[in-house]
Amino acid sequence: MLSTLNQFIALFLLLYLIIGLILRSKRAKIPIWALMASAAFITVLTGLVPSDEIANSIDWQVIMFLIGMFSIVALADSSGLLNYISLKWVSIFKSRLTLTIASSILFGLLAAFTVNDTVALMGPPLAFYFARAAGLPLPFMFILLAFSLTIGSVTTPMGNPQNVLIAIGAGMDAPLITFLEYLAIPTLINLVVTPLLLFKLFNIKNTKVETGFIPGEQIKNFRDAILGGIGIILVVCILLTNDILSIYGLPHIREYGFIPFVIASILYLLSSNPREILKHIDWGTILFFITMFITMEGIWRTSLVKELISLVPVIGSGILGKLVNITLASILFSQILSNVPFAKFYVEYLKATSISTPTQIEWITLAMASTIAGNLTILGAASNIIIVEYLEGHYGTTISFKEFFKYGLIITTLNTIIYMIYIIFTL
Repeated sequence: MLSTLNQFIALFLLLYLIIGLILRSKRAKIPIWALMASAAFITVLTGLVPSDEIANSIDWQVIMFLIGMFSIVALADSSGLLNYISLKWVSIFKSRLTLTIASSILFGLLAAFTVNDTVALMGPPLAFYFARAAGLPLPFMFILLAFSLTIGSVTTPMGNPQNVLIAIGAGMDAPLITFLEYLAIPTLINLVVTPLLLFKLFNIKNTKVETGFIPGEQIKNFRDAILGGIGIILVVCILLTNDILSIYGLPHIREYGFIPFVIASILYLLSSNPREILKHIDWGTILFFITMFITMEGIWRTSLVKELISLVPVIGSGILGKLVNITLASILFSQILSNVPFAKFYVEYLKATSISTPTQIEWITLAMASTIAGNLTILGAASNIIIVEYLEGHYGTTISFKEFFKYGLIITTLNTIIYMIYIIFTL
């Protein structure tokens, strides 16, 4: 009886979040973190997560990672460094279309080797400056950012947290090489096709880009700009090196989330105005992640998710059927759980329900589908939440659940078809 009641509460929470996000299309003043915070309150109130277990349900590595990255990006942005970089980038390309394609590839490649959430933190200021310099609509450039970094992060094991979980769970001997072998080419294709399609969907004219800005004049504080640049480079290099060491079983830092936090703490001591940087941290996004961990832990503890996954219709029994089933389950349930919690659950689910040991191609398909699912809805990936919160908090506008889904449905379908065709041809 108690188990049934807990499942009912978990189902209510899922519906509450989904419906709440849809209704935000009409009342965007209600922040996403407020919805998740209220869901976390219900989770604790109903006992899905007892009050004395709240701290254990939160991934503090992620929280420290976000605080550290927000701090470094705030320093780079306030000093004018990001504005300088963006104008330099824009000056290379002479038309909106070439700038759009180049930006997609840039965001995608950065995500592939620096973790997609890192680009979600660094990307919004760059996307804003790209849009302003080229006269492009903000929603267009921010949707392009969200889609591109999700697509790019498919490519490598260090591209996103779920890929790391899958690479470890699958016991891959050479995960970096394996991921690149199956996913590099279709990822590059998608990074070109996606901006071309969005360009048409938004009905944007391909005019010349003439900024009229002098990049050097954008630097407001030379010292802070240097510190911000050093901070970003250090984080990227250390995270990348640490991931490579981890993949090959060499000594590495397990608490990776503290890397940007420690670097940021040093920059606070050296920067011109540390209190101003602290004010620019997006605390709403931090609160969202804290309360998301609590809510998802409560839902996780019920068997609701396992039962829901079992409802997905089985399409074929051969390897092709398995790949289609994995893809459908990943895209559907990543919208409910977000792709990182889903991947964590599905790795164990696939091991437990498979008659034989899952093949390498099944694990690759799971990594691809659970990641590309982030392009379907705002809830599909944590990086989407970071981008939307930044857009609302800094620029006074938003991307509604409905608008994101309108473009996400087309893009996700196209991306998935391209990936599946390539994967199938490798069989």
